[in-house]
Amino acid sequence: MSATIAPRIDIISDAICPWCYIGKRQLERALPILAEQGLNFAVAWHPFQLNPDMPQAGYDRREYRIAKFGSLEKSRELDARITETAAALGLEFHLDRLTRTPNTVAAHRTIWLAGQHGVQDAVVEALFDAYFCQGTDLGDTALLTDLAANAGLDRAALEQMFASDAGIDVVLQGDASARRGGISGVPSFLMGNYVLFSGAVPAEQMAEAFAQAWKVLSTRAA
Repeated sequence: MSATIAPRIDIISDAICPWCYIGKRQLERALPILAEQGLNFAVAWHPFQLNPDMPQAGYDRREYRIAKFGSLEKSRELDARITETAAALGLEFHLDRLTRTPNTVAAHRTIWLAGQHGVQDAVVEALFDAYFCQGTDLGDTALLTDLAANAGLDRAALEQMFASDAGIDVVLQGDASARRGGISGVPSFLMGNYVLFSGAVPAEQMAEAFAQAWKVLSTRAA
């Protein structure tokens, strides 16, 4: 008997990756293209830490990016390019408002819990918007609780999670699994456990890749 493959797109991402937010917008443009072909996919978000060694309290963003990119000027050049790209998709980034680069385990736990409650897309959107457009600190669990609750996730469930270790192992194991699978950059888009591509590629290109992948996978499962 052949295995059944769920029509789902899996995305490996980090909540502080600007290209992941840009990729989300491209995906939102790709899904209607696929729907016109009779292809309707669920979407699931999975953890990856751009900075796995980041202290739990995070780090001053200015100092961190100078160390990472060599100079403040280089950092600002990269921010300007990202902001311009985002604007073309209707996203109003304000990266100058960011003061800290957070450890993102808490944000990933929030996204994981949202997946258990069926509101993952709304919560992912809320976290991206809060970070890139509002300049908030996604390492702050009280802030994460407010953001996710406003996006439809049960506040009591959030408070219970953050009062425990729930979701930590899931996030760390997911991050480790992605790295073992050869993923080193995000966003990475998968279908049926196969990595199709990485990066915020144009919507039309995304739709073509997903349609082709589904054709192959569904034929194999037949």
